[in-house]
Amino acid sequence: MKKIITVLLFLFVANLSYAQGIITLINKSNEFFDLLDKGKYEDAHAFFDDSVKTKISADALKGFWTSITGKLGAFESVDGAQNRSQGDFFVVTLNCRFRNDSQAFQFAWNKSERIAGFFVVPKSTAPVYAKPAYADTALYTEKMVSVKTPGHELAALLTVPRNVKNFPVVVFVHGSGPSDMDESIGPNKPFKDIATGLASKGIGSIRYVKRTLVYAAEFSKLFTVKEEVLDDAVAAIALAKTIPDADPKKIYLFGHSLGGMLAPRIAGLAPDLKGIIMAAAPARKFTDVLLEQNKYMFDQRKDTTAAARRALKEDVAYIEKSRVLRLGAMKPDSAILGLPAAYWIDMNTNDQVAAAKRYPGRILVIQGGNDFQVSVKDFDLWKTALSLRKNANFKFYPRLNHLLSPQTEKGTTDQYALMTNVADYVINETAAWIKAGL
Repeated sequence: MKKIITVLLFLFVANLSYAQGIITLINKSNEFFDLLDKGKYEDAHAFFDDSVKTKISADALKGFWTSITGKLGAFESVDGAQNRSQGDFFVVTLNCRFRNDSQAFQFAWNKSERIAGFFVVPKSTAPVYAKPAYADTALYTEKMVSVKTPGHELAALLTVPRNVKNFPVVVFVHGSGPSDMDESIGPNKPFKDIATGLASKGIGSIRYVKRTLVYAAEFSKLFTVKEEVLDDAVAAIALAKTIPDADPKKIYLFGHSLGGMLAPRIAGLAPDLKGIIMAAAPARKFTDVLLEQNKYMFDQRKDTTAAARRALKEDVAYIEKSRVLRLGAMKPDSAILGLPAAYWIDMNTNDQVAAAKRYPGRILVIQGGNDFQVSVKDFDLWKTALSLRKNANFKFYPRLNHLLSPQTEKGTTDQYALMTNVADYVINETAAWIKAGL
């Protein structure tokens, strides 16, 4: 098997333009494994680009698959998909479940929708994701769909309860930075936890790959949260209304971190939302949150030397530059903290608290006490601003971190390398809140 894998690792062809449908390629990747499982090696071999076919035969594919199943057991299912662009190729990673273990495989597709590269992803010794006990796979189904906007197509996963009519649907919106549909951080997958937990309680959802992950090159130039978040969130909400057996009048938005901060703004673009859920959502300006984070990390290091204090002072001065409200002599794409000036101006002129006050729908604010990225200060601001609203509810969980998983202390980012599911009581109480509005 090692010889075959070594060959497969280097089956890449010359540069070609990238222009293909995401879902089509994920489905083709699934079909490739289905053909191998059925022993149709010639048909699977036909998926390769002509330049690759000369380097690996159908018989070699048979030997490869026989070796894999001999070690891992019979092939059972594809348990997850990720995708990204890489130069002129589109890379699809499938995690496959076998009887004895799971294994990830990676495809590089070219513009002709042919396999230009294929290899086994090496096993990592790092902690891996574990399905939470509250996710009952007998109670829901999942289907690949796509969130589309002009010039963009994002792979998405529709998770729906079995044998339920007129169910509500939750649309998930990520925090900052590139992210897959599960909002994976290390072995943690908070969106997957929440989606499967809610589905087990009769609530559907849509989660999708964030545009900054799939179309990373577009974010090396001018952009704002419109391109980063808003357009795709609105498209996902529109898609949610078309789900069979779902109630289009019971669509909720679950925004985490940046997504929670922008949830009231998204609701203004999709005013028929039934409600918004803001989890670990900043109520203050981004600059204030960044300053608080940096001061916290400085305190964690317990380095009180003059050099360390001087470095903190310099960092504070650098972060303060992000308070920009107008361009002046700057160009819109001038970089401030690695983001365009236009991005910061957009964020600094956005008043999420005022937008939440204007929004007439239901609101749920969720905050963890052990969250060092977004603190209880923001939760208190939300609570003060919305306290007179009868349709606004607030859930403070003292032990939860930024990912809504239990921690004994605030700690640092090191905790994200450990596998901890979203707390079951978050699932239970969020589901109860959604159902209370039916």
